[in-house]
Amino acid sequence: MPPTRSATDLPDADLPDADLPSSGIPSPGTRRMLRDHARTVAEQSDRHAVVLESLLAILRSSRLDDRAARTMAIDAAVASLVRLRMETDEQRSTMLEPVVGAFARLRTDLRPLERFGDLDVQFIEPPTSGRALPGEVAHAARAIVRNAVLALVDDGDARRVRIQWDCDGLNLLIAIRDDGRGDLSVHDDALRPIGERVSALNGEFHVESTTGWGSSLEVRLPLDPPNDPEPLVDVVSLSAREREVLRLVATGARNQEVASSLGISGNTVKFHVSNLLRKTGARTRSELGSLAR
Repeated sequence: MPPTRSATDLPDADLPDADLPSSGIPSPGTRRMLRDHARTVAEQSDRHAVVLESLLAILRSSRLDDRAARTMAIDAAVASLVRLRMETDEQRSTMLEPVVGAFARLRTDLRPLERFGDLDVQFIEPPTSGRALPGEVAHAARAIVRNAVLALVDDGDARRVRIQWDCDGLNLLIAIRDDGRGDLSVHDDALRPIGERVSALNGEFHVESTTGWGSSLEVRLPLDPPNDPEPLVDVVSLSAREREVLRLVATGARNQEVASSLGISGNTVKFHVSNLLRKTGARTRSELGSLAR
């Protein structure tokens, strides 16, 4: 087996494409990301080589009968596949992909429909200066467009589909339009998986159709994950005792339980709960607990 090169041995030509400034020289941050990716790929190659060698050793072993060898080989293969899938998902979510490169991969995905199907697919390129896409967004965007095109074709009568990507700095904007019957809606079964995928990425999905003129699908995918909501105790000014009461209320404890836990009277707990409702704007004790959680 030929030796596996380490990440530091890889020449620049082996690195994946990335967004480059006008000078053609990647920024230090981009090069660092690409080197990390190359190192990860090299490490994966080493691990998978070990797994393959282990499988061969199991299958060739004279100390195992066929049934035992088959069982052990299956277990090793399954464990390796699970690990590979986890590593792939992790890389997909952390790597950045140039928007132009992601769009080019989409064109490759749809090439069979153009070559072997009766469909004219028009591609409107995204701006070359567009922000790089998180791997998860790029992967989802291609899947969304593929599913949308298939849905438009299956709907019947569509002979031309126009696909456009754009970036506004914060979102990837996808527009897809066909010349079919124009009777699709966001509630169609064929489009439901797209809506669910867009929703999972905190995006927006709209469908407009005009009978006899075709359907238009618009998708907005945020490029950044939503900010985690600030903890209530960091947003509202609370005393130390109010924080203790709020913490217990959030667990579902009743007033007497709170009183026993903190060593105060039930009336004092009522007073603190009343203040918490007023300060947070919560209308009920349950809503107060939800806000705290």
